[in-house]
This record gives sequence, C-alpha cells and structure tokens, in this order.
Amino acid sequence: MNSELFENDLRYKHDGKFFTYRVGAIIVEENHVLLATNNVSPYYYSVGGAVKFGETAEEAIKREVFEETGVNYEIDRLAVIHENFFFGDGSADGYKCHEISLYFLMKSRGSMELDSHSFCAEGEEFMCWLPIDKLETVTAYPSFLTDYLECIPKEIIHIVTDETNE
Repeated sequence: MNSELFENDLRYKHDGKFFTYRVGAIIVEENHVLLATNNVSPYYYSVGGAVKFGETAEEAIKREVFEETGVNYEIDRLAVIHENFFFGDGSADGYKCHEISLYFLMKSRGSMELDSHSFCAEGEEFMCWLPIDKLETVTAYPSFLTDYLECIPKEIIHIVTDETNE
C-alpha cells in the first residue's frame, strides 16, 4: 500500500495512542445501507475515511464516497457527531484510539449500482448493501447505526461511544 495515500490524513500515532478525524457516509437505498469490508476485517464499517489537512468535512465525504463507490453521491445533511474511543485493530492494532467522526446522510439516488474499486490500509475493500432489518445480525461499525436507522432523527445528534472502559 502506498503510504503517500495517507500522508496528509488528519491522524497521528503517539505513545500507544492513535487519533483520527474521520467522515462517514450513511447511504440508504431500497431499505439497504451501504457498508464496506475488506479481506482482513471480520466486520463491516461505514463508507468514509480520514479528513485530509486543509479539507472541509463536506469535501472529505464527497471525495471518500466517490473513491469507495465510484459514484458522486450528494450530501443531504450532517447527521451525527460521533466521539469514539476503542482499541484498534488492523493498521491501528495495539493502539488506544480516539476518533472524531462526522457522519453525513447522503441523498438517495434510487439505485444500488456502484462502480467500486476501493482500497484501504488493509488491502482491497468491498462495498456491501446490507438489509437494514438484518443489520443487527452482523458486526457493523459505527455501533449506533442499527438504532439510528430505525428512526432517523431530523436534527444532528451527538453520540459518545467508549469501548475502552468496558
């Protein structure tokens, strides 16, 4: 994997800790939500990634969604501010992680067709349309997604998840 792909990302590692400023997309089509996975991770995760230095969150989510799906989705609105504390895996294995994520609800296109050729730190990524009513049967992150999709609030919500104190 080319390290230059990640060199301007707003993330850093120091003294066993890892911080990242991230954006995530909530993409819903035909009662399915779009999530990603890869060859290494035993779970699904939101489409999105690190914000780059000098980039707005809206620019970042449009870039990330296009890079991962091959589709220019439009932003509906900012939906969730998520403070997430967890123990890392994959490229952050062994680190205590602190992640600030802004989740954007994307406008429906009325199509589940994608043109994905996506890669992440762990290798090739795969985009998966999962039925919303079956989401609780898989491991998916962010962990609030199943409850959120049951009744999408009209206002921006703030969620804190701390898996480091469990």
